[in-house]
Amino acid sequence: MKKLISVYLFLAVLGLAAQTTSETSLVLVNNTDNKQIASGTQPISINETFEAAADRNNIPYRKLTNLVGVEEGYYIITGVFSHGKNLKRALQKLKKKFTAPGYINNPENDLNYVYAQYHPYGLEAVEACISNVNPKNTDKWILEVVENIAKEDILTPQNDAPANELNQYVTNLDNSLDNALTKANSDNPASKSKLLQRADHYFNKMWYAEAAKLYEEALKKGAENYSFVVIRNAADAHYFNTNMEKALQWYDFLYENYKDDMSADNIFRYAHSLKGTGKYSRSKRLMRLYGKKTKEEGGSKTSYTNSRTSNEVVLDKILKTSHDLEIKNLAINSKYSEFSPMFFDTDKIVFSSAKDSSFFNTRRYKWNDQPYLDLYVAKINEESQDLKEAIKFSKKINTKYHEASVTFSPDNTTLYFTRNNYGKKLKRDKNGINHLKIYRSTKVNGEWTEAIELPFNSDNYSTGHPALSPDGRKLYFVSDMPGTIGMSDIFVVDVFKDGTFSKPLNLGPNVNTEKREMFPFISDEKLYFSSDGRTGIGGLDVFEAAYTEVDGFDPAINLGKPINSKLDDFSYIVNEDTQQGFFASNRSGGKGDDDIYSFRTPLVEEVPENLNVIAGVVAELQTGSVMPEALVQLFDENNIKLKEMLTEDDGSFVFEDLQDNTKYTLKTTYRQYFDDERPVDTKENETINVDISLKKLKDMIAIEDGIKKLKTEIIHFDFDKSYIRNDAAKELDKLVEVMSEYPQMVIKIESHTDSRGEKAYNEYLSDKRAKSTRDYIISKGIDPERIESAIGYGENRLLNECNGSVRCSEVDHYLNRRSEFIITNM
Repeated sequence: MKKLISVYLFLAVLGLAAQTTSETSLVLVNNTDNKQIASGTQPISINETFEAAADRNNIPYRKLTNLVGVEEGYYIITGVFSHGKNLKRALQKLKKKFTAPGYINNPENDLNYVYAQYHPYGLEAVEACISNVNPKNTDKWILEVVENIAKEDILTPQNDAPANELNQYVTNLDNSLDNALTKANSDNPASKSKLLQRADHYFNKMWYAEAAKLYEEALKKGAENYSFVVIRNAADAHYFNTNMEKALQWYDFLYENYKDDMSADNIFRYAHSLKGTGKYSRSKRLMRLYGKKTKEEGGSKTSYTNSRTSNEVVLDKILKTSHDLEIKNLAINSKYSEFSPMFFDTDKIVFSSAKDSSFFNTRRYKWNDQPYLDLYVAKINEESQDLKEAIKFSKKINTKYHEASVTFSPDNTTLYFTRNNYGKKLKRDKNGINHLKIYRSTKVNGEWTEAIELPFNSDNYSTGHPALSPDGRKLYFVSDMPGTIGMSDIFVVDVFKDGTFSKPLNLGPNVNTEKREMFPFISDEKLYFSSDGRTGIGGLDVFEAAYTEVDGFDPAINLGKPINSKLDDFSYIVNEDTQQGFFASNRSGGKGDDDIYSFRTPLVEEVPENLNVIAGVVAELQTGSVMPEALVQLFDENNIKLKEMLTEDDGSFVFEDLQDNTKYTLKTTYRQYFDDERPVDTKENETINVDISLKKLKDMIAIEDGIKKLKTEIIHFDFDKSYIRNDAAKELDKLVEVMSEYPQMVIKIESHTDSRGEKAYNEYLSDKRAKSTRDYIISKGIDPERIESAIGYGENRLLNECNGSVRCSEVDHYLNRRSEFIITNM
């Protein structure tokens, strides 16, 4: 978000985004990309050369070489003078309009070239020359200086009294300007590489993304570049672009190596980069140091100075608390920035976006190569709270510069919004700053009229982020106007019926801090806004302050998670009746720089009563006695255990809230009893009763014809097969349980076939079945020595008369295919 945020605040500090520097003005930086191009002039193309651009715009240019101590680059020359009063007068005149005028002496002719601006790049100089350096002056031209000779000091003629007089005058100029010597004379770059000069140039123009890349390149070249200023600027450049990980890397280095040189603002940004990466404990310690530094520097007391311990307690409470809200990233978000949603009519949202929806020649803000901000409108999907298919709001409102942060009157016929300060071209103060202003437009015959600026705007400070009260009688806004407590404060004016306004009133310390407050939204009961001057989770956090006519605003309270995150969260709006709303954030997981999110309390789904139940009683088979504490388990069709319970004192169990018309399996186990496993099918809203009878393990031991046997259900085999079937495996498992309970038991296995087939083959097949049975039992953990023998008897011991002499059914033959287990030792 910081990319756009530093652009728009307001697009530099007020504005958009999140963590602009405290030293930064509240407005757009003096940036040639934001300048109005003269009428009828084609925009400068990055693909053309300096010479071609100058020729196309009829701008003369000249090149000088080997000038002592003069910085290489391009100078916009407005006059040529010899030494004397005219030179002094020309410089004094330029001082009123430009921040760093100067002159360059040409030793070949001893003439002085007076310049209004210096630019390191030719195309910048051409664009500035045709836009903001006396556009009507046809005498200006561009001087290109190349192959300069660096010097520690500039050599001046010792016997030139007028020159010495001029130099003395220049030295006494306002410190806010460079000396009226050349830029090179006052800011000698000889000790810096070209790469660092470019990085500093971008940084000073607030092109932080480009500056960060160049600083990283320079820092990779060696430790000779690891000065305090370079490291600080590298950390700040990443910080303003919301790359908290990289910012923290360099702030850590700065703190370890230049701790004593760090200012309170350096410490503040260091602490916020720690919060932005989730390192809250160390951030709290740094905020204590920030409070101390602020006091030492003679600044106003901060909340961190006044109550350090209580602020840490508040932060701990915020981190431990999370509200049950459903957060959704919206469909209208793009790879660019979307923010500042506002309710419009009853079913629409108007928001700000840098998305590019034009087909040709979209103007882009050079700092981050994103299109300028425009207002868009999209319809709210009542069911999903999503916004889709956004279109541009109005051609009357959107211009080629920034428009953002809109608010509407209750009847939706008047709107207020933020825009760059411009007429036919961008207007700037004497420092080259283009401020922001609030504009108003009314709807006439269904169309928005040309917007007019509000009377409390100024060319010397910014106003923006308007927010009307629900009754339309009060307008809240953000500004750095005189009377501001911090970097930007929230103010309010009364809106009178005749369209006039009262004098702006600062909302005071219950709302405003020494840092930034912005993006207000007012309901009938509360003011919502974002701030980085209060205890919070990350950069900008959303706060609320309750309001009454009698008592005014209560102290602000952090909204906590999930509205607030480790990064920037802002432009929060809410429908108090439904508790549904929208906000913007540059938190991780988004689609672009800043995204708009919807939020709402999760709907409590009305679930119909579920009466699908399996219930029953577990009892002993022979006596019928109920069996408390028997384990009953419920499995699904994939044999995955779903639930389990122990039977109650009365042997009962119950499984509730089951799926209807679903197949389940019940498995019951209890001490020295055989396991019981059975399928159960549920029915819709019915209770399925299952009575389970468990058989004791020792009940399998029986004596038949004087022979002691383990009585299982018959172990059956498929015709002409010897593998163990599933039903046979269950019976053999019972046998294994008994043998495990009686570790001295030894058995022998006898296997039989029916009479079909050759007798010799049947004996062979039955022997395979006997040994297959033996192998299964051994596989379950029974010692092989406990199986005395496993022999097949073929058709020699039939259970019925199906010996081939009579016709028998398949069932009769099936009974003869079996295995039997003789106990030889207990």
